Amino acid sequence: MNNPVWIMSSAYPKLSLEELMQRAVRIGVQGLELCVFRRDGTRVDHVATHLDYEGFDSEKAKEVIDSFNEKGLRFSIGAFQNLIGGDVAERIKNQNHLLKLIRMAALLGGDENGITVGTFVGYNHEWDLEEGAFEKNLREYQRVFAPIIRYAEDQGVTVVYENCPMEGWRSAGYTNTMNNLPSTLAARKLMYELIPSKAHGETYDPSHDVWQFVDPVDVLRLSNMGRIKSVHLKATRRKKDAASIHWGNVFGKQMVSKELANAAGVPLPLNEWDRFSYEPMVPGFGGSDSMDWRNFIDYLMQKNFEGVFSIENEGLNSKGTENEGAIEQGFSACLSFIRPMIWPLVSGNGYSFPGQKSLSSPTDRNLPVREIQDLTA
Repeated sequence: MNNPVWIMSSAYPKLSLEELMQRAVRIGVQGLELCVFRRDGTRVDHVATHLDYEGFDSEKAKEVIDSFNEKGLRFSIGAFQNLIGGDVAERIKNQNHLLKLIRMAALLGGDENGITVGTFVGYNHEWDLEEGAFEKNLREYQRVFAPIIRYAEDQGVTVVYENCPMEGWRSAGYTNTMNNLPSTLAARKLMYELIPSKAHGETYDPSHDVWQFVDPVDVLRLSNMGRIKSVHLKATRRKKDAASIHWGNVFGKQMVSKELANAAGVPLPLNEWDRFSYEPMVPGFGGSDSMDWRNFIDYLMQKNFEGVFSIENEGLNSKGTENEGAIEQGFSACLSFIRPMIWPLVSGNGYSFPGQKSLSSPTDRNLPVREIQDLTA
């Protein structure tokens, strides 16, 4: 019972890195899942850039490590975009950005310091009308990511995928709501079969399975636990509203003309993210959600899970309010909620984190910036 709790920095896009670290210390967490998105990217939701990725070198890496050690914090880095679909020019920029993050992680100490690189895979909808579209996406993933993961392995860095389907990443007028390949256990197991390297794994977010009526404990039972490097503390509450009764929660709400829907008395999606009937929540903040957290955490503890628990705050009553106080209250409430499940009881100090080692100072490395064309030439 020595698992650290971190916060994901997407909840604080306007804070500087120094301000973010101060906030983490005040909340009482042990680290940060740092978002390092492209500043010129096309994604606008839940994005932040908390490290300068241009001109990053060994000197800058040592400054960052020293800053985190001064605060007693650890961290990872990541950016979450479509790397195998969408506009061709954008996907190549996203691939190159991921390579920059892997390089940064290597300069920061990589696996030696537990600094992973988080990413999405994305999805290519060009094949949607063709038979075998899903496997074509798997093969495209293999083509794009095999050299990326090989590069990460050579640099002593682990890449981790998050299992969010990103169901609102396209207009609600589209039927297919899978926009990120590793959103199901089956996909992730197939991905590992195609690229067997140990240099990639996952950040498992149970909330995405909950609204799909899948028990996260069942997912863990059928998973390779060695692939699960961290777990997101994010909750969801399934709704029993008119929309879920009309449309179900398998294919999601579909878009038709308002005139036809009104005449038939059928609810329509209010926006591209209103495809399924659930409410994003922060565990332990503002009511109960649709998951047995005690059962989930107990299973992880029984399996000797040694990774990070990272609070991803997308709660409608917390991050959704854009109120600084409500955002911090959400993080603090989640930390209090999770404490007795993962930390030992310390005499006179309640349930407390036992402590963690400082980050090692990385060695000087002259590591050139690589692009995807360099790896596939």
